[in-house]
Amino acid sequence: MASAYILANVTVTNPVQYEEYKKWSSAAMQAHGAEICVRGGLVEHIEGDWFPDRLVLLKFPNLEAARAFNASPEYSKARAARQGAAIMRMVIVEGV
Repeated sequence: MASAYILANVTVTNPVQYEEYKKWSSAAMQAHGAEICVRGGLVEHIEGDWFPDRLVLLKFPNLEAARAFNASPEYSKARAARQGAAIMRMVIVEGV
């Protein structure tokens, strides 16, 4: 079974409030066994017109686990804390 990834491009609009989201999302990641591959850090543009602000890449054992994380009560709490603090663009991608 292939791994799955959640890739998020985040534009933080309220850094103070976003810290509360990070606290709850970290708890959700831990509860669902997410492997954090990327969380912030330097983004170096190399091609095209995509200029992401903040990237997050989480690895899960499979699509079902990634979907369960996204639909979980733990992540719902994080999502509520993020309202007004960031613009989130997030996808689930099946690995190989």
